[in-house]
Amino acid sequence: MPRDFHRPTQFPSAAFEAFQGGDDPATVNRIAHESAAALVARVKHDPQPEILDRLVSFSDEHGIDVVAELWARAAPHTLPGALWRIYLVRAVIRQAPEEVTYLFDRGVETSTTIDPIVAGAPTPATPAEVLALADLILRGVFDGDFAVALERGAAFCRLAAAGATTVADEQDTIGSDLASTLTRRALRLSELGVDLTACAALWRDGSLD
Repeated sequence: MPRDFHRPTQFPSAAFEAFQGGDDPATVNRIAHESAAALVARVKHDPQPEILDRLVSFSDEHGIDVVAELWARAAPHTLPGALWRIYLVRAVIRQAPEEVTYLFDRGVETSTTIDPIVAGAPTPATPAEVLALADLILRGVFDGDFAVALERGAAFCRLAAAGATTVADEQDTIGSDLASTLTRRALRLSELGVDLTACAALWRDGSLD
């Protein structure tokens, strides 16, 4: 990370430097866990607004691949695994806000759960509102109740997955190749929702590390 990022958060740049050249699984895993724990602890201890803004927009400036290098190889139900997935949810939304919003709205239409309330987006939502929600959820990881932020992300994923499944079924009836693409997307979103929910429960138990 650039110097003007890690200086105000006092986040050790050595963690990132050590990660760059290390392919040893044990080293990668150790750095992922140590960096995630240090980042969350330090920001929660001193949640300066400008630092929170930088954390939310970090992947916009440096690319989601930088976050992936640090945390994507961690086990799903761990602190670095949770951070990677919540950054990934935001990236998915930002890459195609109109499409994701459409799927989310379709999921809300068919929902019989409290997921629309948990997610916290207006219904129907606009792409701008969903983009704002993505930022709010990620910000809540660092400046709010960590478990609640993960649960909001999980609820959003479940609703978007339900919407993707609904649209896939409609496309399948007309023989569209889009059906299989949407089905795969629904599966990935569902898996994200499952993992984020599990991480939220572990955080509440004090066992997410």
